[in-house]
Amino acid sequence: MFITSRFPYPLEKGDKLRAFYQIKHLSTDFEITLLALSEKKVSQADCNKLINYCSKIVVFEIKTWQKYFGVFLGLWNDQPFQVNYFHHRSIQIKVLKAIKDVDPDHIFCQLLRTSEYVKHYHNCPKTIDYMDALSLGMERRIATESWWKKPFVKWEAFKLQRYESYVFDYFEHHTMISEQDKAAIIHPFQKKIKVVPNGVSASFFEVLDVKKKYELVFTGNMSYAPNILSCKFLAQDILPKLDSNFKGLISGASPSQDVLQLASSQIEVTGWVEDIRLSYAAGKIFVAPMFIGTGLQNKLLEAMAIGLPCITTSLANNALGAAPGKEVLIAETADEYVSLIQKLLTDELFYNQIANNGRSFVQKKYVWSETVKILKELLE
Repeated sequence: MFITSRFPYPLEKGDKLRAFYQIKHLSTDFEITLLALSEKKVSQADCNKLINYCSKIVVFEIKTWQKYFGVFLGLWNDQPFQVNYFHHRSIQIKVLKAIKDVDPDHIFCQLLRTSEYVKHYHNCPKTIDYMDALSLGMERRIATESWWKKPFVKWEAFKLQRYESYVFDYFEHHTMISEQDKAAIIHPFQKKIKVVPNGVSASFFEVLDVKKKYELVFTGNMSYAPNILSCKFLAQDILPKLDSNFKGLISGASPSQDVLQLASSQIEVTGWVEDIRLSYAAGKIFVAPMFIGTGLQNKLLEAMAIGLPCITTSLANNALGAAPGKEVLIAETADEYVSLIQKLLTDELFYNQIANNGRSFVQKKYVWSETVKILKELLE
């Protein structure tokens, strides 16, 4: 039984992408029942994307009033706000009924948000996929938030850190997306956490015939705070230091108002696109100035697989583990980004070396069919 806090399609968020491909590859060896929470009605077309991989799909829609009520409860209990946001008594009853009907051999919970639904169920082994160290990600956001948000973000970071440790003992197995995130979980048996990285679909290694319209490209869920910060840095700190003819592309689902306002003669903001590979392929260089956030950045894996040279921060590369200066380029300041961009665009040999090395690196280390094998071994 695979439990998610969002329906794993469309693939516009990292947790959806991870769930979708894990379910897809696990389905060759396991019969899977998917229980998915959802903040909106799930279309039949989206359900059909997983129907071949699941013997049964059950969606529990969270009503708007439930979300607000859950956050309100977070003011009075010890659980993180996002756990309260996704956990509701009426859904709890339905989840337990579904578990009783299916009688699973193993329960797999993605993210802390789903853990409350099954933490007291002990008739079979359970795995919690922390995915990222959410407390660390929240802690990194404190410095960038507006003054009135800081106390709430700081409070949520504290509650998440405590909850990450507390919920550990309710599960027999624990998984994480990277060693960097694993190290952030405070628990005596933290070393038992199994690292299960993300991967890249084979389709990203296909050669696409797309015109290179943009010097720079950045992708992701554009309502996610770390990505919003990256977009602003790209538009306000990097591009103004480059030739005025340079074009940038910001492509990804749910762009916030702050991101939409970055659109100009130099920057195109697309919003959701059906095939994100086309956005990558339309650019010459992928820039990911990730200064906050946690986890392994899918955007970097996909861009490198497509064949783009990537420039990112040491923070993002800590989880990725690529060789700086060989497989990926590292920059922390706007001037460092500008210098590397200019070198890539004027030195064809250097450009091709970084692009080819990065592509080979991802092909060897981050393919879904291989990373999910780690999870299969754990479940078996």
